[in-house]
Amino acid sequence: MSALIKKALSTRIALPVRNPRLTGLCCLHCGAIYPLQLLHNGCPVCRLQGLHVSLRAHYAPGDTVHQLPYGEGIQLGEGNTPLLDMPGLSRDLGVLRLSIKDESRNPTGSHKDRMSAMGVNQALDFGAHTVVLASSGNAAVSAARYAQAAGLACEVATYEGMPSTYVQQLNQLGAQRFAFADNAARWAFVQMRAQQPGYLALTNHHLPALGSAPLAVEGYKAIAHECHASGCVPDHVMVPTARGDLAWGIYAGFHELLVAGHLQRLPRIWVVEPLARLSLVLGGMDAMSAVRSTADSLQALTGHFPGVTDQFSTAGSTVTYLQWQAVDRTAGGAVVVGDAKARAARRLLTREGVSAELCAAAGLAAAQQLRARQTIAADAHVLLMLTASATHDPSWPDPV
Repeated sequence: MSALIKKALSTRIALPVRNPRLTGLCCLHCGAIYPLQLLHNGCPVCRLQGLHVSLRAHYAPGDTVHQLPYGEGIQLGEGNTPLLDMPGLSRDLGVLRLSIKDESRNPTGSHKDRMSAMGVNQALDFGAHTVVLASSGNAAVSAARYAQAAGLACEVATYEGMPSTYVQQLNQLGAQRFAFADNAARWAFVQMRAQQPGYLALTNHHLPALGSAPLAVEGYKAIAHECHASGCVPDHVMVPTARGDLAWGIYAGFHELLVAGHLQRLPRIWVVEPLARLSLVLGGMDAMSAVRSTADSLQALTGHFPGVTDQFSTAGSTVTYLQWQAVDRTAGGAVVVGDAKARAARRLLTREGVSAELCAAAGLAAAQQLRARQTIAADAHVLLMLTASATHDPSWPDPV
């Protein structure tokens, strides 16, 4: 009897069922195939060329829609979140339709639950005993809750000034917290743990950044599947972004639908950032008018883009190939929204009865910028990703 089956019997957890078509990991840039494993160091072939590129799940030929690494296992009710039409905001923005995908309705209150579910099931599948990650809040609580349900340990590398509401939740969930002064120190800790047997590093732990665990990121593809099933294929998607896990997952999900013949085109994905990061790499707001060549952009992904923001969920100074590919393949781009404009947008959302963390409200401000430039047309359908509510946001309530 395997150790995993013994663990399931002793703790009454659900066994993860691996997708039989999941055959390995594939480089996003060069297409090289690698074996499935817990450790994520990106593509070694591309690294020799100075490119730091993440991997993704590789599936054997067959049904190309709804491909996820695990179909059963630890599930807490994540996914199938509400898709809300907002006619008042549509009129304010001057577009045909504006919708919100409300990820705050996930079990721990954010989109991170989709990633945690896949990551924890991979940890169980591969016999890991601990999930380790770097997080400013939402991902930490999510990973701790799913790890607890799976009977796994959870270690979280956080900032020294982590908001008390998150600290309290981590304590209640039995997670072990390690506080550091900056990103580099947090990632160094996670990388050290990731090299040890029995640990799954859920989030990024590299400089230059790669992104989160590839099989975990696959969980975000379901957002595109759910939108399509609800009859929502937007023209533009506004995605609050730090390192691009969510943006890439949404792109990958819509791309699967396109390849399967269920879509005629891809929605344009716009990463919304509180500081100029990917926008500097692209050379402008609109990727279609970028002044950099593709080669220059890929090299620029290794850059450092420091700054200070109250949009804590999307703070940070790095960019990744994940987010670059999401906007490049969809003819989207990057939009910078400062804290003041994000707060103004949050007031509009609050007026409509929508509670949004500051970086999620920035998506509405980004759409306003793109509409003013006529990049978004009057007959467009715009989708905002509401990654989390304002409930645990340290920037809430907004100053009067």
